[in-house]
Amino acid sequence: AMVLVGALGGYVLSTATQSAAAPTPAAGAGPAAAAAAPDAHVVDEVALKTYRDILTRDPKNAQAAVSAGNMLYDAKRFEESIGFYQQAMAANGGDANISTDLGTALWYTGRTDAALAQYAVSLAIEPTHAQTLYNMGIVKSEGKRDYHGAVTAWQTLLANHPQYANAATVRTMIADAQRKAGVAN
Repeated sequence: AMVLVGALGGYVLSTATQSAAAPTPAAGAGPAAAAAAPDAHVVDEVALKTYRDILTRDPKNAQAAVSAGNMLYDAKRFEESIGFYQQAMAANGGDANISTDLGTALWYTGRTDAALAQYAVSLAIEPTHAQTLYNMGIVKSEGKRDYHGAVTAWQTLLANHPQYANAATVRTMIADAQRKAGVAN
C-alpha cells in the first residue's frame, strides 16, 4: 500500500491505502501548486515501459495500470496518471481506491467538478470509503468553497470511522469549515 499525504491549511495527514496522495494543496494555493512541489519522485522509466508493455499485451491488467498510474502520480505527473487510472477503472470498476486515486489526479489537474464526480463513483462503490470522504471534503472546501458540503463529508467520515487515524485533525478541519461557512460549532 502506498502512503497518502496531504496538507490543508498547514495540516499534514498520512493514511495508508492504495492511493498515492490526498488532494490537499496548501490553502489558497490551488491544484497547480501540487505540480510544483519539491518532493516529486523520479519515475523509473524502465519500469514504466514494462507496465506499458504489459498493458499493450493485456489492456485489462488493472494492477499494471494502477502501478503505472501510482508511479506517475508520485512523480506529480498527474495528467499522465489519469489515463492509467481510467484504464484500471475500465478493468476493475469496483475498486473505490482506484476511483479515488483517479479523482485526486483530476483534482490536481484543476478539474474540480470531474474530481467530485469521480468521488461520487467511489462512494457508489463503497459508501463510507474513508479516503474518498476525506478527499471529497477537501475538494468541496478548497475547490468549490462549499463548506457545508465539506463538513458533511468529514462528519460522515468520522461517524463511520470513529477510530480514523487523523480524527482530531479532521475535527479541526470541520471547525474551520464551519467558521468559514458562518455555522456555529
